Amino acid sequence: MQTWRTRDILVVAVIGVAFGVVFWAWGLAWSAFEPLNLVFPVLRDSLYAVWLVPAVLAPLIVRKPGAALFAEMVAAGVSAILGSQWGVDTLLSGFVQGAAAELVFAFTLYRLWSRPVLGTAAVATAAAAWIHDWALYYADISVDLQLARGVLMAISAIVFVAGGSVLLERSLRRAGVLQGLGA
Repeated sequence: MQTWRTRDILVVAVIGVAFGVVFWAWGLAWSAFEPLNLVFPVLRDSLYAVWLVPAVLAPLIVRKPGAALFAEMVAAGVSAILGSQWGVDTLLSGFVQGAAAELVFAFTLYRLWSRPVLGTAAVATAAAAWIHDWALYYADISVDLQLARGVLMAISAIVFVAGGSVLLERSLRRAGVLQGLGA
């Protein structure tokens, strides 16, 4: 069933709000991870995936068209309202990240929720963020480091976004929080 119910909207909104607070806090902590770049110039980007989780978690739970984009936009909006250091660009980031995951789920007609599909959506989300950030924030970084950033972001997305979303969804389902939603 592709029709959104009130509870679907509320669940995705709650995921978005919760991760909006996480995004804001992660933005504050982001500079603390700068020393990782002393080990390898873009190593900090191996932690980037925190900003991508709602794009996979929300549709995994609700399984409706638009859930990835809705969750990322709510999260980005909350983060921006709380004072994200990236300002209005936070909304553009949320849009491209949510839209990338949405395209993967749309390709499956919102019917396949396997690990490969979740992993592909996570990598697509990371790729969208990578392209966005390359153009806006890292245009002066060499191509080899950009490619390394992309690989680190993709690995981070597979582990934290796809894997983390599966673990969160299972935990919430076992706790009874998701009764009547999704699978």
